[in-house]
Amino acid sequence: MSLSMYTALVPPVTRTLEALSAILGKAAQHCEDRGIDPQAFLQSRLFPDMFPLNRQVQIATDMVKGAAARLSGQHIPTYPDVETSFAELQDRVRRTIDYLNTFEPEQIDGTEEREIVIPLRDREVRFDGQTYLTSWVLPNFHFHVVTTYNLLRHGGVALGKRDFLGE
Repeated sequence: MSLSMYTALVPPVTRTLEALSAILGKAAQHCEDRGIDPQAFLQSRLFPDMFPLNRQVQIATDMVKGAAARLSGQHIPTYPDVETSFAELQDRVRRTIDYLNTFEPEQIDGTEEREIVIPLRDREVRFDGQTYLTSWVLPNFHFHVVTTYNLLRHGGVALGKRDFLGE
């Protein structure tokens, strides 16, 4: 039995987004309990040339809403990148989950060969649908979610593997 494009995208990223929301909630509680300015986390980076935590969440959500839209042939919804609190990031994650939940399997299944063109700053990258999903979307999405997790864990938020994997 083959794995469908929908099954490879929507259920696993939705689960990870739910876990991400819970992780952000734990971070907010950590800040409140200890009197820490949340901006210390929201603007934290692993290295100076990396994006801060809030941007990591924005990119992760953009990656998967863009994937669902591109694969299904729909217009990609835009979210302005204006989140400055854990609650606002959680709202963005929730909007992304809600958007992903609007898709039915038949909208995404069968798109393995669909041409996907990603405009980058200096070039375009072309994929077939399956390569786009498995070699671009999922690795990028997980990179940005795990970077968010690592920034919070490094900062002392009590997180473990179960938090990352979700319920």
